[in-house]
Amino acid sequence: MISVIRGTVMKRIKNDHFRFKQFTVSHKRSSMKVGTDGVLLGAWANVSGCKTILDIGTGTGVIALMIAQRTSSDTLIDAVELTPNAAQDAQENFVASPWNNRIKLYQTSIQHYQTETRYDLIISNPPYFSKSYKPPDEDRLLARHTENLSFTELLNTADGLLLHDGRLSVILPVTEGRQFIDLAARQKFYCTREWHFLTRRNKPVERLLLEFSRNQILHETGEILLYEHGEEWSAGYKQLLREFYLKIS
Repeated sequence: MISVIRGTVMKRIKNDHFRFKQFTVSHKRSSMKVGTDGVLLGAWANVSGCKTILDIGTGTGVIALMIAQRTSSDTLIDAVELTPNAAQDAQENFVASPWNNRIKLYQTSIQHYQTETRYDLIISNPPYFSKSYKPPDEDRLLARHTENLSFTELLNTADGLLLHDGRLSVILPVTEGRQFIDLAARQKFYCTREWHFLTRRNKPVERLLLEFSRNQILHETGEILLYEHGEEWSAGYKQLLREFYLKIS
């Protein structure tokens, strides 16, 4: 079964679960399933030196779980999710994972999230549709459209909750990503890493993986290609996901 999730393709297995090497994600309740966007961001984000991490709009928790796998035992991860169905899936996934003592779920909007913690990293696979057709499913509407989390609100949250040298990492389509870069610069957040994701060489770039910091340091660029030939994953894609996908040895 093939599911098109937020514009990219992710294979799903039976019973609404997706199995990774060290954990399993159940998405039986959530209208937004495990998708390529979240998996890419979870594997790509720079977690070096991070001891406190916030995942905004965690959905079923896949990004938080990937980040937990990639970080040390003293790194704490907070995950915020607004929709009850996705939050219930995420909570079950966190409890069943090897890192259940390090991930804490908060079912609330980020606008109402209250904490004294300041974070080394904020990570988000944010909603980005603003004027397009809106799905009848309310949970999908909340997950995909910016009415409940605009880019400005996300940047304001990062400004308030990041440590001074903290980082913000997101994944967005190209047009929205460029808009986000411009908005971020106005709030003194500068794009320090920009990687392009494309499915094939002859196809346009589909996603921008972006990292922001208050410090204007070297702008790192890179590329992730999904398919090198036919249906064969590229060496770069396999290297990025090697520690997660069962099919990559």
